[in-house]
Amino acid sequence: MLPKEMIRRVFCIGRNYRLHAQELNNALPEKPVVFLKPKESVFFEGTDIIHPGCGRDLQHESEWVVRIGKEGVFKQGESAGDWIDSMTLGLDLTLRDLQEALKKKGLPWEKAKSFDRSAPLGDFVPFNPELSLNGITFTCHVNDRLRQTGNTGAMIFPIETCLAEISRYWRLLPGDIVFTGTPEGVGSLSPGDRITIASASIGVFTWNIV
Repeated sequence: MLPKEMIRRVFCIGRNYRLHAQELNNALPEKPVVFLKPKESVFFEGTDIIHPGCGRDLQHESEWVVRIGKEGVFKQGESAGDWIDSMTLGLDLTLRDLQEALKKKGLPWEKAKSFDRSAPLGDFVPFNPELSLNGITFTCHVNDRLRQTGNTGAMIFPIETCLAEISRYWRLLPGDIVFTGTPEGVGSLSPGDRITIASASIGVFTWNIV
């Protein structure tokens, strides 16, 4: 397990799967949508997901997550594999009712996306340079029922484009992590639910919702 202290910043890419944008009636972006979560939002297996009291509709968004291993500015045309030192799966937990209310007012999403314990992460595994970054499949089950199936090849913006966009505003640093977006099938979570995200390339990770 990667200690939280080895995570520096938490970047997230929104609306990076076409069918997910459509299921929420969002326009397709022309460039990567980037937002951040505080490092303190991250936690690992063995800690329950707490249903927060600041919103009613807690939803899961399962995502492929990469960790940056060196400092610098990523430029389009470079290989992302030269920058990634490890990867895992994670959940971008979202208070959907609160997010919709904020969006209607043209306000930022932080209250809906960046609350305490909003970023469960699986254990990081070392990056395998022989692995295709555009062919990683992952799933999300709630109470043993399949809700999401994703493949990184279906991302609107591949990881190289995401890193280049982030680098326009922030110099990448070792320990930065990037949530790369969620496929369609997001849904609500309630106390008593059990959620599992899995990938043959990475591992299987489970949390209980309380």
